[in-house]
Amino acid sequence: MQNFYLRTAAAVAALTLSAGAALAGDTVAFLMPDQGSTRYEQHDFPGFKAEMAKLCADCTVIYQNATADATLQQQQFNSVISQGAKVVVLDAVDSTAAASLVALAQSQGVKVIAYDRPIPDKAADYYVSFDNKGIGKAIAQSLVDHLKATGVPAGAGVLQINGSPTDAAAGLIRDGIHEALEPSGYKTLAEYDTPQWTPAKAQEWAAGQITRFGGDIKGVVAANDGTGGGAIAAFKAAGVNPVPPVTGNDATIAALQLIIAGDQYNTISKPSEIVAAAAANVAVTFLKGGTPEAKTTLYKTPSELFVPAVVTAENIKAEIFDKKIQTPAEVCTGEYVDACKKLGIE
Repeated sequence: MQNFYLRTAAAVAALTLSAGAALAGDTVAFLMPDQGSTRYEQHDFPGFKAEMAKLCADCTVIYQNATADATLQQQQFNSVISQGAKVVVLDAVDSTAAASLVALAQSQGVKVIAYDRPIPDKAADYYVSFDNKGIGKAIAQSLVDHLKATGVPAGAGVLQINGSPTDAAAGLIRDGIHEALEPSGYKTLAEYDTPQWTPAKAQEWAAGQITRFGGDIKGVVAANDGTGGGAIAAFKAAGVNPVPPVTGNDATIAALQLIIAGDQYNTISKPSEIVAAAAANVAVTFLKGGTPEAKTTLYKTPSELFVPAVVTAENIKAEIFDKKIQTPAEVCTGEYVDACKKLGIE
């Protein structure tokens, strides 16, 4: 993981060299799945747009968000093709339904880059993402190690909160969590697939499990920061203090604040701009008629999977602030100022 940024820079540079300058006036679409996470508007699209501007200043970039509506995303997909998009970067609302979108595009000579979420049933032209299965295993293993280090005995119980059942990336994260939990000696009390990754639904489910299991819950493996935040809110509403350690993923500002305050145990730092820039380079390679290099293959799709870093209170300063992924001014506000100072974040 310590070589993540060097590896990322090298990968993006290699793609840039292979791509060259794109054809002026070409259109590329960037279609994101939902607004349940702030990452798409704040990180993914800005990163993609900035890299496209460097590689092809005259290219047109269309951005649309499907707000967790698979039917709307299909309409958006059809619309951008009718507007002349030659490459579509697609983060699918429904990974199964997206197979027909890939088939439609490819029948018209349009390239599809699966982004963040894979499309298992129909091979896209390329797939760019962080290693989702690796993310699931990393956050769960981090929690397991913490429980053991703090003396939580074997046989103790944890909850597992997965992402959306229509998201293939969520399935990969779930599988990675299972890989870490199954041999851990800890018992999964209950497991939940969160519709559309909605934090409120995760909170509602967690509240029910708190009523059901009470103090038997020694930790929660949540697949992202939104679902983790929902679980934390449920514990607080139930008057549980301290909150059992809860995992996350995405390093949102809210999650970083919860980690600093001691309410969330970990998250995953995966600067979306890095993957967005890689997707832009792949898109430009396609526009020039080239074939982007496959670093691996997933679901029969040439792929590049980046390796992220697990973040806890112990390394949050080094991983987030020293690397300037976020600034203290953005995170250490209001009630979090003193807690930031205790961690050396100023």
